[in-house]
Amino acid sequence: MSVPATTSSTNAASTTSTSTSSTSESNTLDYNSFLQLLVAQLQNQDPTDPTDPTQFISQLASFSSVEQLVNANSRLDTMLTQAAISQGASLIGKNVTSADGTVSGKIVSIEINSSGSVATLANGSTIELASGVVIS
Repeated sequence: MSVPATTSSTNAASTTSTSTSSTSESNTLDYNSFLQLLVAQLQNQDPTDPTDPTQFISQLASFSSVEQLVNANSRLDTMLTQAAISQGASLIGKNVTSADGTVSGKIVSIEINSSGSVATLANGSTIELASGVVIS
């Protein structure tokens, strides 16, 4: 009898690790997934001790607020990227000198990445466009 219990425990552990790995792959929860969880929670609640409905409304309101903040943040990121592209385009053809004065030249291209903008010069060197860089 101890063998089936061990097998059952092993199956439960592998199921847990599978759900954990899928959760770590995608840490996002969209609105529909949240509603599915909410409905499942309602369907599986203990009938002798039902959950307070105000808790569900509170959870839904909190999720809605977070979703709105994520959407606003996404729009802000898009606006910042567009501004960086616009600014970068206006810098092509201008001369740039690094903050320490060791690298200078004419900008031939701009790369925009998560850490900022990087200018590629005509001589092949690159300069991160940060504070202290002189553009003329």
